[in-house]
Amino acid sequence: MKALLIFILFALLMALAITNLSATPSGDEPLFVDNDGDGDRSQAEPTSVGIMSRFLAQKPRGTMTCNKYPRVCRAAGSPGPDCCQRKCVNVMWDRFNCGKCGKKCKYSEICCKGKCVNPMSNRLHCGDCYNRCTKGSKCLYGMCSYA
Repeated sequence: MKALLIFILFALLMALAITNLSATPSGDEPLFVDNDGDGDRSQAEPTSVGIMSRFLAQKPRGTMTCNKYPRVCRAAGSPGPDCCQRKCVNVMWDRFNCGKCGKKCKYSEICCKGKCVNPMSNRLHCGDCYNRCTKGSKCLYGMCSYA
């Protein structure tokens, strides 16, 4: 039992030593970085310890928007192949860009192959796109032959 306690204590001591050694800068790395070169470090010094990791020191990459890179919309996993207002969409099925960018369907309508339709009463799109009602039946409340 004593040997196990000594082993756990030794492991904790080693872990503490490793974290302290990895957090201190080496001799060739400066503690504070002077980015603008004027020698005034009043703005560059952080208020805490002054050590920055490399991950935080990197400049953030800008997001790839389709207005600059239109091929982004054709990548796998993209919401659609068309670029509308800096977003990838599919103008054949998107309610806010139905048929072309900026053409919005009304509240009760959906976009079916670029056209706004009302699925609650349209016989050709009853309840969903291209859900046709049989001959002689009506579409009511999104269901064929409701009553």
